Amino acid sequence: MKKLIDGKVQMFSCKRDSLSLNQIKIQMPFTDTLLADIQKTSVPEWIAVSCGVFYVILAAYRKIACWFFGLISSGIYVYLCFKSNLLIETGLQIFYIFMSVYGWISWHKKTSDVIRMRSIQFHLVALSLGLVAAFALGFLFDKYTHQANAYLDASIAVFSLIATFMTANRVLENWIYWIVVDAAAIFLYHSQGLALSALLYLVFTLMAVYGLIQWTKQYRSQKQNQFQNLKSNT
Repeated sequence: MKKLIDGKVQMFSCKRDSLSLNQIKIQMPFTDTLLADIQKTSVPEWIAVSCGVFYVILAAYRKIACWFFGLISSGIYVYLCFKSNLLIETGLQIFYIFMSVYGWISWHKKTSDVIRMRSIQFHLVALSLGLVAAFALGFLFDKYTHQANAYLDASIAVFSLIATFMTANRVLENWIYWIVVDAAAIFLYHSQGLALSALLYLVFTLMAVYGLIQWTKQYRSQKQNQFQNLKSNT
C-alpha cells in the first residue's frame, strides 16, 4: 500500500513539474519572439524610434525643437507603415509632417507659451466627432483595401489628429488623448511585427503621463502668476 501511495505521489509530482514546464514553454515564445523582432529591427525604424523619443521628451518640457525630431520620425514612419500595410497610419504620419511645421510656427508666437484648458463641451464634441469619423474611416478601409486592423488603426489615426492639433495649440488635455492613443498603438504595431515601435509606444504612454503631470504643474503656476499680476495691478 505504501508503495502504491508513493507511486501516486511521484506521478502527481511529475505531472505538476510537467505542467510547470509547459507553462514556461507557453510563456517563453512571446519573449523570444519579441527579442527576435527587436534584433531584426531595421536601421530606419531605430532612427524613427529614437527621434520619436526625443520628440515626446522635448514636448513635455515645451521645447520647440521637439517638432524637428517629430518631423524626421514621421517621415520615416511613412515608409515603415506603408510597407506594413498600415495605410491609415501612413496617411496619419504624412499629416504629422505638416503638423510638425505648423507646430514649429505656432510655438514661435509669443502667446503660444501659454497653456490652455478646454471645456467639457469641447471634449464631448471632439470625442463624438472622432468616434463617428473613426468608424466611417475604418469601415471604408476594411471594406475596400487590404488595411490591417482597420477600425483600430482608424481610431488611432483620428484621435491622434485631434491630440496633435491640441499639442500644437498647447491645450493641456492633449496628454490625456495621447495616453489612450499610445496605449492602443502598442497592440497595433506589435500585431504587424514592429516590435521596437510597440515598445516605443509603451514608452510614449508612460511619457504622456509624465507630460500631463508636467503641464498640469506649469498650468497651475501660470494661473498663480496671472492672479498675482492681476492683484498687483489692482
